[in-house]
Amino acid sequence: MPELSEELLEQLLNLVDRLRAETTGFLEEPGDQQVWYNRGYANGMVLALRRLDCAAQLGDRRPDDVDRLSVQMAMPWGKAYRHGETVGSQEIEEITGIQPT
Repeated sequence: MPELSEELLEQLLNLVDRLRAETTGFLEEPGDQQVWYNRGYANGMVLALRRLDCAAQLGDRRPDDVDRLSVQMAMPWGKAYRHGETVGSQEIEEITGIQPT
């Protein structure tokens, strides 16, 4: 399996960090679908990188706690989160050209 270049991985991790920093209080902002989408996008990136065997490089970046989010998923902002998560994950796979193991 091809490996991610260190430069690309660093760029992706920087994007995860930026999106997470911008969405730190997303749970307190129900109704702000853009914030929830961005948080979901970052989470999708983390999930995809884990599937691509990049867990060591992720360090302390963990997926969001699904138990904390489950009650929100039926709401419009929860759906925005899920959509962002799906897109973030798919785009990591497209950018890297690596299919998950």
